Amino acid sequence: PDPEALRYNAKENKMVWSSEGERIVKEGAIVLEDPAVTIIQPDGTYIDTLLLPANMHMQPTESGPRQNGVFEGMAFAEGYKNLYVNVEEPLYQDGPRAATGDSAAWIRILKYDVASRKPLAQYAYHIEPVVYPSIPAGAFKINGVPDILNMGNNRFLIIERSFSTGHPGCVIRVFLADFNGASDVSNIASLKETPAARPVTKKLLLNMDSLGRYIDNIEGVTFGPTLDNGHQSLLFVADDNFSKDEKTQFLLFEIIP
Repeated sequence: PDPEALRYNAKENKMVWSSEGERIVKEGAIVLEDPAVTIIQPDGTYIDTLLLPANMHMQPTESGPRQNGVFEGMAFAEGYKNLYVNVEEPLYQDGPRAATGDSAAWIRILKYDVASRKPLAQYAYHIEPVVYPSIPAGAFKINGVPDILNMGNNRFLIIERSFSTGHPGCVIRVFLADFNGASDVSNIASLKETPAARPVTKKLLLNMDSLGRYIDNIEGVTFGPTLDNGHQSLLFVADDNFSKDEKTQFLLFEIIP
């Protein structure tokens, strides 16, 4: 398993966690471990795993999810009736990964019914290009979605994290995404060949570069405590990847009504 997101179901006193699984395909070694969303008791006891759609199974060919780019963020919605799970990067058949310039890309966000544990829909979401070219050219770079958060009325906060080798920290952009009217793309085999009729719409709320401080690998977001003035707070957390060159950070914001 490659654990990523963890959410608490206060209605049922249960937790869910997502795993990106593993995909290693090379001469002499093939490892295919499906991504998963697992339900557990608060003490960690296994309960069940949500049903995986056919297009989310790992494949030995370039089809389905990419390595380390699958189930990354999750958010309960509609009073814990539904769970939304996002794929971090495009499926192979949905087109190339994000790069620099105008090379935006499409990912899918899945909607699950919590009671039946079955998928209900998939939605197409357009991620931005990678902000900076990597140094040296050809080195690792990425833009993807590490987490999502339900804001009510079919709207979600979506984090997009851009990283390029040779540039310190990450570029973290926070979008407000609106799912109202978005079309179900579950039956579309390739978003590259058949674009979504109505993708999720979005608008930029915050580019953390504007904060004027070093921002590391932000991978999680949740609501924090209610502040003394009655306003809701918002808490972001960075994953340091067990690296001496990265930092664990907590960033606390006030939500202004």
